[in-house]
Amino acid sequence: MLETSRSGEPGRLPAGLLALGVHIAFLALLVFGLQWKTHEPEAVMVDLWSQLPPLERPAAPPQAQPPAPPPARVKPLPPQPQTPAPSVPDIALKEKTEKPKPVEKKPPILDNRKEKESKAQKEKERELKAQQARLDAEIARLQREHENSRPLREQAAMQSRLENEVAEYKARILAKIKGHIITPADLPGNPVAEFDVTLLPGGDILDVRLRRSSGFAQFDEAVERAIFLAKPLPLPPDPGLFPRFRNLNLKVHYQE
Repeated sequence: MLETSRSGEPGRLPAGLLALGVHIAFLALLVFGLQWKTHEPEAVMVDLWSQLPPLERPAAPPQAQPPAPPPARVKPLPPQPQTPAPSVPDIALKEKTEKPKPVEKKPPILDNRKEKESKAQKEKERELKAQQARLDAEIARLQREHENSRPLREQAAMQSRLENEVAEYKARILAKIKGHIITPADLPGNPVAEFDVTLLPGGDILDVRLRRSSGFAQFDEAVERAIFLAKPLPLPPDPGLFPRFRNLNLKVHYQE
């Protein structure tokens, strides 16, 4: 039995090698076959068109163009009259006439005080004219009443009485003014200051103006001051006599 086993060992070696080789070949086939199956396919590029390109049409044969019309005749323009070039005196005259006018200087603005005084004076004159118009109308009415209601004798007597009354009240006015005069001392002679006084109904004074100076400013100022101090001046009660006192002329003597 021992001999038989030993003699069989040389036959088993080639069989084992052959089996090993078959296994190696099978293993290599599996490996290479797996790699061949796992290769990715190559990418393919595809162009997508939104619309088909236009088909090329055959070119149309060229059309014959109509002949050009003959050129129109242009009428020559009439000769324009040539204006002579302006001479040197004409240019100088034109520049002289086109010279800008000098700007007029405005007068300076008056002082506020002068404007106020001017407005006050105008207001006084306007008031005086209105009062004069009313008084004239009243006097005319009174005169018509006197002329129509009394005979001539009564009118003459009334006129004499009115004249006496006017003289009396003028004397009263002068006496009241002299009572307010502070007479300057030691004036030579008997100087006279003459004033025009504008009165309002009731004896108030609207305006006082020196008509003729006495020659002494101190005496003129004293008389003017006394006229304003004496207001209201006494007037007759009859309103028909006020026109005789509206523009009053006063002569004031130094020694009287």
